[in-house]
Amino acid sequence: MPGPTSHSYFSQRLRLHYVDWGNHGAPPLLLVHGGRDHCRNWDWVANALRRDWHVIAPDLRGHGDSEWASDGNYPMAAYVYDLAQLIHQQHLAPVTIVAHSLGGNIALRCAGLYPENVRKLVAIEGLGPSPRMLAKRQELPFDQRMRDWIEERRALAGRLPRRYPTIEDAFKRMQDENKHLSPAQARHLTEHGANQNEDGTYSWKFDPHVRAQPPETNSQAEIEQLWVKITCPTLLIYGRESWASNPEEDGRIAKFKTARVVSFEGAGHWVHHDRTEAFLAEIKGFL
Repeated sequence: MPGPTSHSYFSQRLRLHYVDWGNHGAPPLLLVHGGRDHCRNWDWVANALRRDWHVIAPDLRGHGDSEWASDGNYPMAAYVYDLAQLIHQQHLAPVTIVAHSLGGNIALRCAGLYPENVRKLVAIEGLGPSPRMLAKRQELPFDQRMRDWIEERRALAGRLPRRYPTIEDAFKRMQDENKHLSPAQARHLTEHGANQNEDGTYSWKFDPHVRAQPPETNSQAEIEQLWVKITCPTLLIYGRESWASNPEEDGRIAKFKTARVVSFEGAGHWVHHDRTEAFLAEIKGFL
């Protein structure tokens, strides 16, 4: 079967990219990637689901083939708006969403804001920092956190995107990032996640400024209020070898009315890469 087709939509004057895997008569399914990633990281999942679903995978602003924010700011509210606009403009509601990490955080907020628009939701490690990490962060006064953010932004302003002499060097960096990836997976992610520069070197597509998230404008209590408002069946997926905190163990599952947690042995943060077949079997049954 042919691969996906590329399309664009506009949100806050940015041209944002997404790929469409066809099958327009089927129910819509959004696949939303995480930070410093890109829409083609879902290709294995999309290929497995495209016969039963109309699969669409967007590139978040500042990622993949979407435009970068001119001011280098990437607040969570902007990401949420972009996803809400894609659903609105393409008439996808009620839509099913499978999302990873940052994408999961965005999707969970959208599902709380517009519960009528989301049919089912799978979030892979999308709840953000654990309660322990949040408590440690809050030990710093707000002015200190703001100063730290300003210093980080200032450092990024003087930093050029890293250049790799060859695609093989970028491929090796991708392998180093996640030891669970097979060579074929790492090469695919590298080829779709990097651009060749004019001098022949390669750089990752994402805007380096996406690394500097501004201090959270919403309190954790406000974010949890959105989780409570989610009405669709929700699956929260975690890898046993990940740095992320399991919500069944840290208590955050209590904030959800319709969610359950599934954890995978032999998987880190990228469960859909590390245990692809087991992940697909789980979500096919859920969806």
